[in-house]
Amino acid sequence: MQEPGTGRKLMLATVLTLGFAGVEAMVGWWSGSLALMSDAGHMVTDSAALLIAAFAGWVARRGPSPKHSYGFGRAQLVAALVNGLFMLAVVTAIIVQAVSRFAYPIVVQGEAVTVVASLGLLLNILVARMLSHGGRDLNMRAALLHVMGDLLGSLAALVSGIIVWATGWFAVDPALSLFIAMLIAYSSLKLVREAFHGLMEGVPLHLSLDAIGKTMARVEGVISVHDLHVWSLTAERIALSAHVVTGGLESWPETLAGLQALLAQRYGIEHATLQPETSPQAQRISGIAP
Repeated sequence: MQEPGTGRKLMLATVLTLGFAGVEAMVGWWSGSLALMSDAGHMVTDSAALLIAAFAGWVARRGPSPKHSYGFGRAQLVAALVNGLFMLAVVTAIIVQAVSRFAYPIVVQGEAVTVVASLGLLLNILVARMLSHGGRDLNMRAALLHVMGDLLGSLAALVSGIIVWATGWFAVDPALSLFIAMLIAYSSLKLVREAFHGLMEGVPLHLSLDAIGKTMARVEGVISVHDLHVWSLTAERIALSAHVVTGGLESWPETLAGLQALLAQRYGIEHATLQPETSPQAQRISGIAP
């Protein structure tokens, strides 16, 4: 559950970041600085990621319906995939432009780049401090990570402006643009991988199916576990289903309670569907035909 005020801080951070990205883009175009425009692109994509997460959270709150029994939590995964692919397109455009500028350098107004990048760096420090004093839920931690990436991008643009201003070496601008592009590419590829993995109902990347099965099998009353499946309903909600072989159904309520408590406490899995089965030995003892 999001802490009070977290949503407002995220929206304020998004508005500030997106607003200054527009300023950077305009000054970058006027000054000829690809590094400044690349940083603006980085800030725009991060702002888009926050807005998409906020929108997906709003959609997810609609809850289950007769046609969508799990609700709309996966809207976040779909949106993340689209956002990640869009960011990769931005990276491609930056790289193509940077390579072109190595062959055909363009005069860059180092003074303007230095001033605007300095303001961007100060803004990102302010936003980072604001978010660091907010909640510690998943969205807030992700937002803080995005802002730290923006901070590095602004720092790279600042270094570019200072070097161009002091030395007139214009090649540093496309070089640092490539550095910013790599920052965007790293976060984008990670986002696309996680979103696609979730949409394909893969086991959450931080969990091990084998480890979960072995841990469940050690619970008192459990003989073995099979047909084990673990997948993500949303970015924060994990589901599990399994067939559990027990010695007898008399103690199944206690065994079920133990398994549910274990899954919730150790793995954060609170949506578990477990089907009990009796072993052939137990069936023979009870007089039940195998």
